[in-house]
Amino acid sequence: MPRIDIAHVPERKGTGYPAPFDARCAERIRQRLGDAGGLTDFGVNLMRLPPGNWSSQRHWHSAEDEFVFILEGEVTLIEDGGETVLRAGDCAAFPKNSGNGHHLVNRSAATAVYLEVGSRSPADVITCSDVDMMSPSADGRFLHKDGTPYPAPGA
Repeated sequence: MPRIDIAHVPERKGTGYPAPFDARCAERIRQRLGDAGGLTDFGVNLMRLPPGNWSSQRHWHSAEDEFVFILEGEVTLIEDGGETVLRAGDCAAFPKNSGNGHHLVNRSAATAVYLEVGSRSPADVITCSDVDMMSPSADGRFLHKDGTPYPAPGA
């Protein structure tokens, strides 16, 4: 089994969201461990969420299951059914096409670290619950829910 040296996996800060939806996630850091290991059927991301930051806009996936496992710290899971505090050792699962919008918010004073695992369906569409945004995952574009594209970054 090939070892992945996390120190050599590139870090990506923030999201690709258009403004103003990117601001609450601006300091979030993602390392794509699955990509580094050559995985193609599912993704595994090491996430670092500083105090005050969100993991994402609240969203759900049409064709991808998603799973998170908290390694360090504490986050608040916000979903349609309410809020739940997750601490190191806790996990949560989000079945595809549930319509249950979810995200993590770090309301603590320390950076939280967690693993994010998801399938990689090219048919997946991400729908945001609280804002006018969606994304056909395969191409990474962000659209209004009526299908109108947001301007490309720098346009």
